[in-house]
Amino acid sequence: MAECQNCGGHVTEVYVRVFTPDSVDEPQVCLNCEDMTRGREGVREKRT
Repeated sequence: MAECQNCGGHVTEVYVRVFTPDSVDEPQVCLNCEDMTRGREGVREKRT
């Protein structure tokens, strides 16, 4: 099972396949990481 590298939460294989590059097995952030977001330059804190 894949885990989020940020919060350690469980993510499905479908989530990994859709939201991560082919060379990455575990996402850097997931839907549970409410304070983080994916950007062009990687993961960053959300702007409020």
